[in-house]
Amino acid sequence: MSITLVPITLQRFPSWLKRSQGEYKTDLIATGETPRAAEEHSSDALERAFPAGAPTPGNTVFDLVDDTGQIVGYLWIGRDNSDDASSWWVWDVLVEPEHRGQGYGRAAMQLAEDHARSEGARTLGLSVFGFNAVARGMYESAGYETTSVKMRKQL
Repeated sequence: MSITLVPITLQRFPSWLKRSQGEYKTDLIATGETPRAAEEHSSDALERAFPAGAPTPGNTVFDLVDDTGQIVGYLWIGRDNSDDASSWWVWDVLVEPEHRGQGYGRAAMQLAEDHARSEGARTLGLSVFGFNAVARGMYESAGYETTSVKMRKQL
């Protein structure tokens, strides 16, 4: 099956925003942040990216739509936080659990690369939580290189 990137509708955007923040908060808690800190961190990050509560130039959210018209996930892509307009970032990508293992993640990343390239990007980066071994393996097999590693020990 193939997928396409379809810009998220303004009607769906608020529910996506809430879900994305919730997913990020859950991941931050899994890395050791307190629920309160994770709530603040995730809320602040999304508010900075979408101050009007809607997509902005340089930050695009797409639904991942399969060839039957079903939404199988989403992709948020845009310029990174540097002053280099040719550096782009995958801020969030998710394939719905019932659609995982079917190649949609790899296809989404290829579409992300194509989109970024069409916008003038020369690099595309992303962050992946250390506990997400499946995603890390897929990104590495797609040619992404580790550029930094954070480490921590519980005391």
